[in-house]
Amino acid sequence: MTGDSYDDIEPLLKELAIAVEKNDPRHEELREEAVSRCLPLAEHIARKFSGRGEPYEDLLQVARLGLVVSIDRFDVTRGSRFLSFAVPTIMGEVRRYFRDSTWAVRVPRRIKEIQLRLGVTIEKLAQPLGRMPTAGEIAAELGVDRAEVTQAMLAANAYQSSSLEAAMPDGGENAPLSLLDALGTDEPNYELVEQYLAVRPHMENLPEREREVLVLRFFEGRTQAQIADRLGVSQMHISRILSKTLSGLREAALKD
Repeated sequence: MTGDSYDDIEPLLKELAIAVEKNDPRHEELREEAVSRCLPLAEHIARKFSGRGEPYEDLLQVARLGLVVSIDRFDVTRGSRFLSFAVPTIMGEVRRYFRDSTWAVRVPRRIKEIQLRLGVTIEKLAQPLGRMPTAGEIAAELGVDRAEVTQAMLAANAYQSSSLEAAMPDGGENAPLSLLDALGTDEPNYELVEQYLAVRPHMENLPEREREVLVLRFFEGRTQAQIADRLGVSQMHISRILSKTLSGLREAALKD
């Protein structure tokens, strides 16, 4: 067999499902074989989460638990690949492990609540889709705004903080530098973030139509013509809405 040992795991899982239905005594033997063959997957995912303040051995144990959960829950009748279900399931278990730790950075309560629901939702959507769900698909399933889902995904990085004095690993012969010493120049895009934070409160106060036009234009990348077709108005009307709205947001932000 080429590739990883779990590349063609579905026949074994089908046999395992039949054994469960028939109370076959080989059930435990087949289950152990499936887990053994898929252990490299758990190890791979545990490594992806290492370096975030938690011991690798602990992450590996949690990832292996997620692997067992994914094997027990996988529905062979759907005809989808095991990996498309196992990966988000295992990652969800690891994220839940981090969730039980303290948040190192303040995160709004609503974003925390959405973040806590991400693992189960991703697991639920991944198998029928046969892939990782998009932020839009997750938002639709949860009934929340897509921007909030994106913020919740980013919030996963707020679990642990690292000291600026901590030494960074160095693969060469040089003495390791602290994170503070290794920091580069100011990132020019930080100014864009500041501008976004200044404008965002005013966006929330816009009329629904103006806010929708802004989202379609600058967040979804639609052209003015596409927006006009979608809203059933002329392109000139969309142009006027954008000009007036952007001018108003600029003035409001500058007053702040």
